[in-house]
Amino acid sequence: NAYTGALAVNGVVYLAPGQSVVHAFDARTGKLLWQYDPEVGRVAGEKLRSGWGPRGMAYDDGRLFVGTTDGRLIALDAKSGKLLWSVMTMEPNDGRYISGPPWVFKGKVAIGHGGADFAPVRGYVTAYDQKTGKKAWRFYTVPGDPAKGFENEAMRKASATWNADSWKLGGGGTVDRKSTRLN
Repeated sequence: NAYTGALAVNGVVYLAPGQSVVHAFDARTGKLLWQYDPEVGRVAGEKLRSGWGPRGMAYDDGRLFVGTTDGRLIALDAKSGKLLWSVMTMEPNDGRYISGPPWVFKGKVAIGHGGADFAPVRGYVTAYDQKTGKKAWRFYTVPGDPAKGFENEAMRKASATWNADSWKLGGGGTVDRKSTRLN
C-alpha cells in the first residue's frame, strides 16, 4: 500500500499496510520480529471502502499506536506486539473511518477520522490516556444541534455563522491527518 507510512524506532521498522496488520522488522536484517492482526477485514464492513489502511503510526514510551480503518485506536507493546488496549473512537455504523495516524503528546494519544465524504458526520478529535486508553477529551471541529447546547464558546460562535439546519447534514470538518507530531 503506497499510502502506508513506516515508522522506525530503536532499530525496528514498523509497517501497517492494507487492513491495519502491524509488522515489526529488524532494521538491520529485515527479519520479522512480530505481527499483530486487528482483524479489520472481519469487523470493518463498508468502512473498508476507504481501503487505504493507516497512513502511519505513532510511538511513545514503548508503545505503538495505530488507528484501524473500522474506527479503533489500538496500543501495542512495541517490543512484543502484545495488545495493551483497544478503544472504539466513534459510534457504530456512523460512516466514519480512520486512515490517518494518531498524534502523541504529554501522555496522551489523539486520533481524528474521515467519513464526511461518505456520510453526514460531524468532525472531532479525541484524546486518550496512553497507558490506559481512557478517553481524556474530545474536541468538535464544527457546531452540532443548537437545541442540545454547545460544548464551548467557539462552537456557539461558529453556529451563528451557519444556516439554522446545517447541523442536520453533519457539518463535515473531519480531521484525518497525514503526519504524527503535535507540539
